[in-house]
Amino acid sequence: MNSFSERDCVPCKGGVPPLKGKDLLSFMKEISEDWNLVKEHHLEREFNFPNFQEAWGYLNKVAQMSEQQDHHPDLELSWGRVKVKIWTHKIDGLTESDFVFAAKCDDLLGLE
Repeated sequence: MNSFSERDCVPCKGGVPPLKGKDLLSFMKEISEDWNLVKEHHLEREFNFPNFQEAWGYLNKVAQMSEQQDHHPDLELSWGRVKVKIWTHKIDGLTESDFVFAAKCDDLLGLE
């Protein structure tokens, strides 16, 4: 279990700048290298599964966790694949909570 995954997401109230540059790179080292940092704006990762049912099951786990953490990613489901896109909508960029959420997504599969 990653130290980020042991934390809870903290709701953003706005008024804070999104993470940029070195701060982002530092946080990227704390999550799985399978996550992609896109234009310093969001994180995304595709999770692959052997069939639709397992992909659907994982998506449901992420959805339940989203409600528990009050942090809601964009989710895309297709046969054998779930794509997760994470950013803090209130500031249109990344916060520490986005990295916490990414680590928790990995933990749902038992990944570190």
